[in-house]
Amino acid sequence: MVHLLPLPGSYSHRGKGLRAVLERAFSDLAVLEEGGADAALVENFGDVPFPKRASKSTVAFMTAVVGELVRRAGITIGVNVLRSDGEAALAVAAAAGARFIRVNVFTGVAFTDQGIIEGEAHRLLALRKALGAGVAIFADVNVKHAWHLQPLELAARDAARNLPDALIVTGSGTGQAACPEDLAQLKAAAGLPVLVGSGITPGNVAEYRAADGFIVGTSIKRDGDVHAPVDPARVAALAARIAMLRAGGTGQGV
Repeated sequence: MVHLLPLPGSYSHRGKGLRAVLERAFSDLAVLEEGGADAALVENFGDVPFPKRASKSTVAFMTAVVGELVRRAGITIGVNVLRSDGEAALAVAAAAGARFIRVNVFTGVAFTDQGIIEGEAHRLLALRKALGAGVAIFADVNVKHAWHLQPLELAARDAARNLPDALIVTGSGTGQAACPEDLAQLKAAAGLPVLVGSGITPGNVAEYRAADGFIVGTSIKRDGDVHAPVDPARVAALAARIAMLRAGGTGQGV
């Protein structure tokens, strides 16, 4: 993850302009690349409190930041716009040259601290077609920081029916581990690639060997503090575990 500092226009921004945001983002991206990450997901994590849908200023500044990251990156770049604005993420990705987006509420209904958020699958796929954008859609199923009416298996089937490119399973909150059984359930129910989107560490990644990928933020930050910069040693340690799993090892030692 590249967690952006508060963007200009957000409540938490403290008047330092875009330069501080870019400098942290460039640094975190460089650490991820050097540590062996396959991709970097860019997210407006600092923009608390989050609205349901992004402001025009958020879209503008994220497009500027993501465009700079894409130009510098040797790995694939993705976009997530919080709290859940897939159309904004797709617009940013299409304009800036990112290759995938994460959508927290792709289908169904989520009860969140921002209120009730409804899925946007139809609008999102229609926009992707209109833009002619080759941007993959990674859809959360019963996303973290929310309460859901549907059981996971049914939610996964409904999400898959709406044609995302991959699904994401998470724990209950940021840095909280998903249940390995939930990963297995999504894999069985949906017939799509499934990524684990929270709580992955070098110590538990072997429990998720069936996953098609991992989205990792908290455990690769300095001292495990989600607001801190990305830590080179932590990235390298996790990348080594994952490489061992891909090679058929246990992932329990390097």
